[in-house]
Amino acid sequence: MKFINTIKNIWKIEELKNRILVTLGLLLVYRFGAQVVLPGIDAAQLSNLANQTDSGLLGLLNAFTGGAFSNASVFALGIMPYISASIVVQLMGIAIPYLQKLQKEGESGRKKINQITRWLTIAITLVQGPGYIYNLFATLPGEAFLLGDNLTFVISSVIILTTGTIFAMWLGEKITDKGIGNGISLLIMVGIIATLPQAFIQEFASRVFESNGGLVMILIELVIWFAIIMASVMLVMAVRQIPVQYARRSATGGYEKNVFGSRQYIPLKLNASGVMPIIFAQAIMFIPVALAGLSESDTAQGVTAAFQNIFGFWYNLVFALLIIIFTYFYTAITVPTNKMADDLKRSGGFIPGIRPGSETSEYLDRIMSQITLPGSIFLALIAVFPAIVYSLLGVQQGWALFFGGTSLLIMVGVAIDTMQQVNSYLLNRHYDGLMKSGKNRKAVA
Repeated sequence: MKFINTIKNIWKIEELKNRILVTLGLLLVYRFGAQVVLPGIDAAQLSNLANQTDSGLLGLLNAFTGGAFSNASVFALGIMPYISASIVVQLMGIAIPYLQKLQKEGESGRKKINQITRWLTIAITLVQGPGYIYNLFATLPGEAFLLGDNLTFVISSVIILTTGTIFAMWLGEKITDKGIGNGISLLIMVGIIATLPQAFIQEFASRVFESNGGLVMILIELVIWFAIIMASVMLVMAVRQIPVQYARRSATGGYEKNVFGSRQYIPLKLNASGVMPIIFAQAIMFIPVALAGLSESDTAQGVTAAFQNIFGFWYNLVFALLIIIFTYFYTAITVPTNKMADDLKRSGGFIPGIRPGSETSEYLDRIMSQITLPGSIFLALIAVFPAIVYSLLGVQQGWALFFGGTSLLIMVGVAIDTMQQVNSYLLNRHYDGLMKSGKNRKAVA
C-alpha cells in the first residue's frame, strides 16, 4: 500500500508527471527508430547479420544498441560514438591546457566542452559508419541491397547513420533537460533492457522445453541474478565517510579559537570510476583481434579465437586485469584529492588529527588507494561473472550477459540515479520518498 501511495503521489506533482511523460515519449521515439532499416536494404535478408551478433564482441555492441546493430537500423551505431567522444574529451582534458581552462569556467566552459564533444561525435561516426556498411557487404547476400552496393549507397547510408547518432544524442540531451534522469544513460539502459525479455525466453525454452534442468534451474538462476543485482547496488552506493570538522564563525566573520562547529563527512565512493573502467577495458580488447587479423599465421588465428570468445578464460583474465588497472587510472583522474584539500582549507574545514593542506591531500589519496583496491577487484569480479555463470551453469549466452558486466552495472546505476531524482521531487513536496533513505517529512504550518 505504501508503494501504491508513493506512485499516486508522483502523479500529484504536475512538474514531475510531465517530466516522466516527456522521458517515456522520447524513449519511445528512440526505440521506434531502432526498428527502421536503412533505405536500400531488404529487411527480410538480415538473418545473417543477426547470426553474426548472437555472441562475441559484436553481440555485446548489439546489446548496447538494443538490437539496432543487427537490424541495420538508422540508429545502428546508437549513442556509442558520443560515449567514445566524451571519453576522449575527458582524457584530453588532462593534457590540453585549453580544455583544463574550460573545465574551470563553470557553465560557459561546460557548454563549449559539450560543443567540442558533439563535433568529435560526428567525426567518430563518419569513421565508424563506412566500417559498418562494409561489414554489411561482407555479411549479407547481394540481393539484400536493393539499390546495389555502390558508392552512392555507401555515402547516403553513412550520412543517415551519422544523422541517427546525432538525433539519438539530441534525444538524450532533451531527456536530461526536460525529462527525468540522465538522458544518455537512459538511452543505453533502454537498449539493454530491450534485449532482456528475448534472452530470458530463450533461456526458459532451453531449460523447460529441452529438459535442460527444468524450472528448478530457472529458479536457481533467478536467485543468483537477484543476488548479483544486490551486490551491484552495494558496489554503486558504497562510500567511505571521512569526518570533517568546521570551525564556528564568529559575529565578526572570523573563526573562534578552540570552538568547534558542526561535523560533516566527505563521502569517498568505493567505486568512484563507475562503469568507465569496463568500457575502457572493452575498447582495448578490440585491439588484439584487429592486430591479429592482419596476419594469417597460426599464432594470430589463435589470438583472434581467444579474444573473440567473451566467455573464454584468457579473454576474461586479461579483461579483469585491465579493469583493475583502469579503475586506478580513472579514479586518479576523477577524484582530485589536491583540489579537495584546498577547498576544505579555504572553507575553514579540517580532518580531525590531520593538518590542512598537503597532509590532508596525502591522507585522502592514501584512503582512496586503500578503498580502490577492493572496489576494483569487486568490479572486475562482477564484470567477468557472466563467463562464470556461462561455464558453471550452462546459461544461454544472451541471458548470461545480464549476470554482470557493463549491462548490469549500467542498469543498476541509471535506475538508482533516476530514483534519487524522483525521490528529491517527492521529499521537496513533503511526500514519502521511493528510497529507504527518504524519511517522512510533514509540511510545517
